[in-house]
Amino acid sequence: MSIKIRLIIMNFLQFFVWGSWLISLGGYMGRELHFEGGEIGAIFATMGIASLIMPGITGIIADKWFNAERLYGVCHLIGGAALLYASTASDYNQMYLAMLLNLLVYMPTLSLANTVSYSALERYNCDLIKDFPPIRVWGTIGFICAMWAVDLTGFKNSSAQLYVGAVTAFILGIYSFSLPPCKPTKSEKKSLLSAFGLDALFLFKKKKMAIFFVFSMLLGAALQITNTYGDLFLGSFAEIPEFADSFGVQHSVILLSISQMSETLFILAIPFFLRHFGIKQVMLISMFAWVFRFGLFAYGDPGQGIWMLILSMIVYGMAFDFFNISGSLFVEQETNSSIRASAQGLFFMMTNGLGAIMGGYASGAIVDFFSVYADGKLVSREWPDIWLIFAAYALLIGVLFAFVFKYKHVAEKVKNEQHG
Repeated sequence: MSIKIRLIIMNFLQFFVWGSWLISLGGYMGRELHFEGGEIGAIFATMGIASLIMPGITGIIADKWFNAERLYGVCHLIGGAALLYASTASDYNQMYLAMLLNLLVYMPTLSLANTVSYSALERYNCDLIKDFPPIRVWGTIGFICAMWAVDLTGFKNSSAQLYVGAVTAFILGIYSFSLPPCKPTKSEKKSLLSAFGLDALFLFKKKKMAIFFVFSMLLGAALQITNTYGDLFLGSFAEIPEFADSFGVQHSVILLSISQMSETLFILAIPFFLRHFGIKQVMLISMFAWVFRFGLFAYGDPGQGIWMLILSMIVYGMAFDFFNISGSLFVEQETNSSIRASAQGLFFMMTNGLGAIMGGYASGAIVDFFSVYADGKLVSREWPDIWLIFAAYALLIGVLFAFVFKYKHVAEKVKNEQHG
């Protein structure tokens, strides 16, 4: 079997594990386990905690002591066990502990998967720029396939989705030991500060970079909100007779998967937008796309308003990619080559770490503020008000960013850099 096929299998399974529960778990916890909004938000905030702590630690281990593919496999085996433990959870504390453990070992596999892929492709004399993107896209396909699988089987409403993730993680964990060895370099003297991206903190002395990182954190708070509550929101329409049997309710996860499909398409549009509009405008497009993402959720429904929900899914690709990928490219261009890895780590920490933690707890508090509970069960929830609060937050960030962030775009410079 060719190395490309082997890496495609790895990337497919990598994101199949995540897709089996990321979009549907919030709905399951709310509908079946009767967790409150704040509890659901706190559980998803563990993603941010894991993103702050583990990538740096596993990076040091893989650089100095342990083959990356073996560390990758061990992480997935532990993650599979954690998902099995989560599948037995009936109370908040057990679910929180199980998902925290799972994410502590899953989040670093995102970067380890890239490390293993790059190493294997170089070992077989492949062209990274040409050969890696077609391999990586199978990760997104795996994520979408997992979403469809848990939806069509009805697993989205039960703990079975966690079994699917656990079994896939075990298969991937064992499979990873058959991959080409990615030995520690040992020659690279990476400090603890460097591994966590903290030696790039001096970038905060530059006003432009400080503003960029602060807004990255603020917008990072919005990145996982619809993943956390999207399925729970769509499932709430089941209580309204005219919507109970609609496609958007019965197959809510498939409807939400349009977001991931859109994401793959908007990635291709980024070079054009960056070349013609520059990073500030592209970031602003992302921020206002989040306004539309949340606003369309506020006014859409699975009936005649289904077009609003579908449009919201399409807008998601622009909202997510134009921020994440364009922001990463901006950091790459604006920092010295000697600290680029640390600067990228800092960007990841601000968005997927601090931003995700802030977003998880804040969104949970907002959901609970507009919810009424009795005897530990939900009585009513004002979803339109919730989504409009989130839309107003994204709008405020966008307006402030437009006035505060100063950056002059030179089209020819960007064009030359991309072709250089």
